[in-house]
Amino acid sequence: MKFFADTADTAEIADLASTGLLDGVTTNPSLIAKSGRDFMEVTKEICGLTDGPVSAEVVALDHETMMKEAEVLRKIADNVCIKVPLTIDGLKTCKALTKDGTMVNVTLCFSANQALLAAKAGATFVSPFIGRHDDNGVNGLELIEDIRIIYDNYAFETQILAASVRHATHVLECAKIGADVATMPPKVIKALANHVLTDKGIEGFMKDWAATGQSIL
Repeated sequence: MKFFADTADTAEIADLASTGLLDGVTTNPSLIAKSGRDFMEVTKEICGLTDGPVSAEVVALDHETMMKEAEVLRKIADNVCIKVPLTIDGLKTCKALTKDGTMVNVTLCFSANQALLAAKAGATFVSPFIGRHDDNGVNGLELIEDIRIIYDNYAFETQILAASVRHATHVLECAKIGADVATMPPKVIKALANHVLTDKGIEGFMKDWAATGQSIL
């Protein structure tokens, strides 16, 4: 499974990139606004921090303007992935962009039928939202499972990019189902390394090592 950071905080992205565990980044208008920085500037900086795809989202709602915005965005860097909403205009834009080799992430997917349309439009990634489904009393992980079954049935190459990932259990279950990518806040990626028994083991080792009075350096 690939790990994408869902943030526009370049310091956090750089920190994760240094671990070698980061495969890409997703952004959206809300995350850019939270950063308080210029959209083009921060997107370019992020693209320089990872070799993986960096999703940059169009803000237009009609196909014609989406295409114009995509033309500007994909000139930022070779690893820009154009992010479009799962609407008819978004799918139309996806089809047009993928024809000339541009990576496209179709976002705001909340049903398996929508994911089927994204695959037929040639999307590189489809982003089904888990946490937002959970917030409304629906099991978001079932959506990931349904999409996996459909994509496997027809050998679609579109990658399932699990989004709105809230905690480590979401990541575990998505990995078991077979999601290709999980995009999540940096704190969730880092939390995957946490375990009380690991902490307890380190504590014991350090105590025993200190008792020897030795030093490696």
